[in-house]
Amino acid sequence: MNVLYSENSKNKKDIVLNGIAQEKWRANVTPEIFQNVVWELQPDLEMFMTEYMDRITPDFVNLSIGLRAPQLYDETAPMILKIPQAFISSLISYFEKMEQLGKIKHMDFESLAMTIFSSTFGYTFLKSSFKQELTSLEQKQYIKNSAEIFVKGIS
Repeated sequence: MNVLYSENSKNKKDIVLNGIAQEKWRANVTPEIFQNVVWELQPDLEMFMTEYMDRITPDFVNLSIGLRAPQLYDETAPMILKIPQAFISSLISYFEKMEQLGKIKHMDFESLAMTIFSSTFGYTFLKSSFKQELTSLEQKQYIKNSAEIFVKGIS
């Protein structure tokens, strides 16, 4: 029985790992998608959040939850981590450049990027999980409102 279970687990693992190699199951969140900046906080933060949310679909959310299973995590963690790393590192670089341009003051840019990412990630995953049951706030309005709140806190 253990051998059969072990073989079935291995086969399921192979199926999942092969599946994530397919284009439609990759979110393609890379630093390149965050290049359309205009060097103004409000529209740029909206762009960062929109680019992320446009790629992290409910199907991708469900897949990524499954990719965190203990028998898969060691192999899938590096792929999963690429998404927040791309968002956070791009946002930190953006804030550093905004500081150089004299548009924002120096602050803990990593904490700021983590806060914005956490908000974006949280909304995306909760909306995917609960749809309209948790909030009726639509994505576009959430992005606009959140970016406005962040801008007021940053400036």
